[in-house]
Amino acid sequence: MVLYAATTNPGKLRDFAWAAEGLLPGGLRVEIAPLPGLREIGAPAEDGATFEANARLKAEYYSRCAPGMWVVADDSGLEVDALGSRPGVRSARFAEDLLAEELGFARDLAPAQLEVDGTTDERNNAALLRLMEGVPGEERAARYKCVLALARDGEVKQTLGGTILFAERGVGGFGYDPLFWLSELGMTMAEIDPATRLRFSHRGRALRALLERGGAG
Repeated sequence: MVLYAATTNPGKLRDFAWAAEGLLPGGLRVEIAPLPGLREIGAPAEDGATFEANARLKAEYYSRCAPGMWVVADDSGLEVDALGSRPGVRSARFAEDLLAEELGFARDLAPAQLEVDGTTDERNNAALLRLMEGVPGEERAARYKCVLALARDGEVKQTLGGTILFAERGVGGFGYDPLFWLSELGMTMAEIDPATRLRFSHRGRALRALLERGGAG
């Protein structure tokens, strides 16, 4: 069967595809594909206060645009203890929010760090490092959190604990991966190979948990 993912993010699609590889209990084989015509569908307002609310909102919204299809949507992000669980549901828009709300903060940064010609990931990572300046290593705990919602089913939540580094390491992954340190591996999420990422990825584990519980059965 095919699950249609309501995302155009290549990193998310890759995590989903890795997680769905192989047979699941009962011989079910699942393929993950991007939802057809997603770029032409107007995006919903992701105004939920929690990952759960936004995942449900997106799954229900996109499933109405794809009758007869199983649609899976996620809302995921980074929670940092020292920042009061920020950036949280605003992880993808973290630097954008800071630039809009804290103009003094923006002036402190070198142009290359948060200028509009940088990528979203580069701006968000620069913003995170700037806010974490002066926070000692023992207080840099963080977690990746992912909630999946299936259009005609419930939700599955997975978290992955780690630590925020003082500088980026690795060139793989996406988002905050170069700063997210996994102490049990001695590497960041941006340094691990695909097979290891499948085991540890919060997004991959959430999808496998959803499939293994028979949510799409």
